Amino acid sequence: MKKILSAGIAALMCSTTAGMALADDGQVKIGVLTDMSGQFSHESGKGAVTAIEMAVEDFGGEVLGKPIEVVVADHQNKPEIAASTAQEWYENSGVTLIGNLINSGIALSVAQIAAEKDGIAIVTGSGSSKLSGAGCTPNSIHYSYDTYALANGTANQLVSQGMKDWYFLTADYAFGHALEADASAIVEKAGGTVVGNALYPIETSDHSAYMLQAQASPAQVVAIAGSGTTFINAVKSAREFGLADTGKLTAGLLVWLTDVKALGLDVAQGMILTNGFYWDRDDETRAFAERFKERMGVMPHMGDAGDYSSTMHYLKAVEATGTTDAKAVMAKMREMPIDDFFAQGGEIREDGRMVHDMYVYQVKTPEESTGEWDVYKLVETIPGDKAFRPLSESECPLVKQ
Repeated sequence: MKKILSAGIAALMCSTTAGMALADDGQVKIGVLTDMSGQFSHESGKGAVTAIEMAVEDFGGEVLGKPIEVVVADHQNKPEIAASTAQEWYENSGVTLIGNLINSGIALSVAQIAAEKDGIAIVTGSGSSKLSGAGCTPNSIHYSYDTYALANGTANQLVSQGMKDWYFLTADYAFGHALEADASAIVEKAGGTVVGNALYPIETSDHSAYMLQAQASPAQVVAIAGSGTTFINAVKSAREFGLADTGKLTAGLLVWLTDVKALGLDVAQGMILTNGFYWDRDDETRAFAERFKERMGVMPHMGDAGDYSSTMHYLKAVEATGTTDAKAVMAKMREMPIDDFFAQGGEIREDGRMVHDMYVYQVKTPEESTGEWDVYKLVETIPGDKAFRPLSESECPLVKQ
């Protein structure tokens, strides 16, 4: 029995040592797990990779005396592909950070894998507030925005304008459900009413049946709780069905800069939206945006800016701690404020939520716009401590109530 036990311990030590040696191959590896080819690729994909590569280059290309390598995988919006890739990266490939993670179902899954495999996951592409709620982990950060902040800005702004009766057209997956739930609660808290809703599959291209339901409702606001190409198609359908002619306002609860560009100002004009970043906010945002545009041919949105900012914050924490150990780096990232073009005085809370100012914008009319990317005008700045769900209401088990 003693021989068997000794052999087992020796095997475990060899296995652990081999794993450490494999991970410590002379490089610090950052993984970008994103949608490179599907309906969310315009909000992530190549732009996410470019932003993270820019951060690595600006940091100097190495940390702790080791070169930094960026590895990329397309999760194809399939949870099984995302999960297996994350496990392989953390276990065998020496990846210590996985970033972007667009698609909330995938982000929630990878956050749990990061906790199990002692890696770090920073979510910039996905929005479900569950990521810093019931789905929070000690190893994950929700960085750029979330469904609570989006709904908080847009719903409060429209209800304050008297638009109190809401109908939701909701994408049938984790993000859409979270966005509708958060927006509904805020509408009702502000004195509004939810008069109905309809769920649509995320691959839907024809929204005509849903628009007929929305048109028949007594709603003043038809709120689209979705993202990607289906959001763009839904807004176009609303225009084609003449919702505005019946006195109904179409509200996008997550609107990317690329969405507005795809829709055009003729269609998108007047839309109220909430965002974490706009390229034309100040001199620092414009400087980053011009550098990004040189590479990508388009201006960056809040996901791109968040990818750059979060990668830089991670690398600073690695440098400060002298290690890529997840526990040490996470502690340092929570300790250090985020002060850059993306966020001033940003902080990472115990629930993993990175708190920063959010902004309510209105899409300009074609007459108001002075250039191709001049599309937003500022309506309101929401301070970070007012924008995101307060810790007192958090369902995150890491929060001490």
